[in-house]
Amino acid sequence: MLLFARQGYAATGIREIAREVGLNSATLYHYANGNEGLLVAVMQSCLDELLRSTDEALRHSDDPQVQLGRLIRAHVGLSALNPLSSRVTDQAFRSLGPANRASLLVLRDSYESQLGAVIDAGARAGLFDVADPRLTRLAILEMCNGVANWYRQAGRLPMRAVQMQFVDFGCRLVGAPVMDEAELGPVQTPHLLRCEPYASPDTMEDLG
Repeated sequence: MLLFARQGYAATGIREIAREVGLNSATLYHYANGNEGLLVAVMQSCLDELLRSTDEALRHSDDPQVQLGRLIRAHVGLSALNPLSSRVTDQAFRSLGPANRASLLVLRDSYESQLGAVIDAGARAGLFDVADPRLTRLAILEMCNGVANWYRQAGRLPMRAVQMQFVDFGCRLVGAPVMDEAELGPVQTPHLLRCEPYASPDTMEDLG
């Protein structure tokens, strides 16, 4: 994972990965089905967790504004806690073969369509003021995905504060009143993915 994030999938060979984890390259290839098998496992893990947290966010309330705030809070939490997995998942679709790309795009599109449906529902109800719902959806996605590129656990703000600041940004993007944390309901605890290495802040700086 660290190699994929640091130098990109295309520049990372199976032998290099094997050396990094202390395995014979043939053994790693047998169990992981090569570089792409490893990449698919990472991306599927990240997308599955995003969909799990989305389902949790949407089940809590039927209010589109609350749903949007909870979606943003969950997405930012996932990106902040799993920056390497999130970055690889966001950037590596073009590196996949046709079959794997198609299956993973189903997962990504499922998440994006749920976010889009929340924005559309808020606009229809007169809760959101959006000139272009599709562009608004893309802006929110880019905003949340981008957290993985700069967030540091040892940085100026704790993750919870960053999550709520991004909820504020999202509310402003859709022309809705800013919400406080109590209005969003129980906090969704982001899960640390098994594929995410325990990278130190210094390692993360090297990747930036």
